[in-house]
Amino acid sequence: GTGLPFADAKVVKTKGNKPVVTNGPFGDIKETIGGLIIVKADSVEEAVEFAKGCPVLQGEGNSVEVRKIAKDDGVH
Repeated sequence: GTGLPFADAKVVKTKGNKPVVTNGPFGDIKETIGGLIIVKADSVEEAVEFAKGCPVLQGEGNSVEVRKIAKDDGVH
């Protein structure tokens, strides 16, 4: 299949030691994946709040992409 749509996807970065959430731009997968963390959250907003505390954001220019990987019914 084509996977899930990215309508709810978010990018979390730091600016001046504060998390900033945007709707993109998203990195090119072959250049940006340094790790993968899967979390169970009730909403994209809850997952974004979790991402704001990710240690990878302590690095200059780093970001965390938040994307839904399963439908609400649990089907991938």
